[in-house]
Amino acid sequence: MRRFAMKALFTALNLGRAERTRIDWDRRVVVFSTAVTIGLIALYIYGKATLRW
Repeated sequence: MRRFAMKALFTALNLGRAERTRIDWDRRVVVFSTAVTIGLIALYIYGKATLRW
């Protein structure tokens, strides 16, 4: 019974840790894609303002 309880405890701890890393990865992707989008918009506005495009 103790072995089963320890296995269940360690499994729950590992699942929680894996879930947190997945959320952090998703957050990094969202932040990076938002930064790229804002950069592209800034380049577009700069190009229109200086009549380069």
